[in-house]
Amino acid sequence: MLNDLLRSVPTIYIAYGATDFRKQIHSLCNMVINEFKMDPYKKVAFIFCNRKRTSIKILCYDRNGFILAQKKLLDFNQMKFKWPRNKGELRAITKEQLNWLLSGLEIFPKKYFEDIEINKDNMAI
Repeated sequence: MLNDLLRSVPTIYIAYGATDFRKQIHSLCNMVINEFKMDPYKKVAFIFCNRKRTSIKILCYDRNGFILAQKKLLDFNQMKFKWPRNKGELRAITKEQLNWLLSGLEIFPKKYFEDIEINKDNMAI
């Protein structure tokens, strides 16, 4: 369902660290503007996580107003989102990384194959 919401959003940002979940649209917009120096009215999504890492909020602007969606994990097997803890940092993620996050996986795995920019000038044969 969250993927449907974010299908038309080209860029997704996650706010590292914990966010006070008493914050609603107005406060989260102020946070985006003042702390991250970004424009919440662009066609991007901002994702925030609570202190316990059991709930996320997604803020995005849609033509004439804001959407604030929330996903709370069930209290089953002590599920938690694998959320980066560096407070005050904002980072763009891919939709594939969002799927990993929503599945309980690390979004920045320690080891993975990186994309390689290659052309005829830097190719080693």
